[in-house]
Amino acid sequence: MKNIEKIVTLKDKKFLLKVETSHDHEDYAKYEAMRNEIWGFPDDYLPGPRNLMCENFLYDGSALFIAAYVERPDGKLAADPAHLAGFSYGFVGVNDKDIAFRSLKNLWFYSQYTGVKEKFRDYGLGLALKEFQRERVADGLGISTITCTYDPLTGVNAWRNIHHFGMKVLEYKVATYGEYGGLLNRQDVPSDRFFMSWNLKKRTRQPAKSYDSLLRESSLVIDAAERMVNGRSGPVKLEVITAADLRKEDKLLFVRVPRDFYLMLRETDVEDAEVRRIPLQWRLETRTIFQTLFGRGYKIIDFIHTKIEPRRNFYVLQRPGRSAKKGD
Repeated sequence: MKNIEKIVTLKDKKFLLKVETSHDHEDYAKYEAMRNEIWGFPDDYLPGPRNLMCENFLYDGSALFIAAYVERPDGKLAADPAHLAGFSYGFVGVNDKDIAFRSLKNLWFYSQYTGVKEKFRDYGLGLALKEFQRERVADGLGISTITCTYDPLTGVNAWRNIHHFGMKVLEYKVATYGEYGGLLNRQDVPSDRFFMSWNLKKRTRQPAKSYDSLLRESSLVIDAAERMVNGRSGPVKLEVITAADLRKEDKLLFVRVPRDFYLMLRETDVEDAEVRRIPLQWRLETRTIFQTLFGRGYKIIDFIHTKIEPRRNFYVLQRPGRSAKKGD
């Protein structure tokens, strides 16, 4: 594979993005260590280092590992595990199981993990990792589709996958990972996921447009209010669903999700049952909404943040065949 390294400058730091080529199984232990550091769920582990090495497409398998290293204090860049800042990991799979591997067009690359250490999450390193992954999958593996899953309630992932990269939702999956805990999930909140498809041959970014003039009462499926609650770290203002209306029939519909679902999960992890239920209510209400709207032909076409405080996050849904003109 050519072009296995890429240097990117993000804000005030340089990062080395590098395809893993090592034939030493010990060099793969860093991926499991980082997975556990980011997700904080040791029960959900990657295979052992020896098996990970065998999975590498450069050896016996179909997996692609990409590591991101932050520059050292002296400004030099090197593939030094002590300066590992993030990683991505995925593998080649098939779409139609009857065709299986008989056709290149039936292959897709499943991106299972993309993670960045907490102190580097404001640098855009996750985006850079996905961009480099796209380049290596398309040019290096010759595959034109990447698939992945993500939690529909996480706005940061929705903005990246849908608005920035232009991925399409293929399916709403209920409790995909069962009881999934750790730092970014909670075992009493079902692990629902969107299953996504990223066409690497098409322009990815959504065109710049404003939906502000279309955010009217008749197009909002969820009503939510800001409420101050006693959170795990003290008083915190969270969004709480007050009503949901599935009878909406506008050309465009807007489904609201929390500003920061990860924060909501952490802060509501308390004994107060009413507070603890807030993220579960979001999960169950939005599950019903997405499944119902998808069943009626609506598709997600964008994800937006409002500019007016308090900022709100919305999925933009549209029925096929209906135009989404500004000011409609």
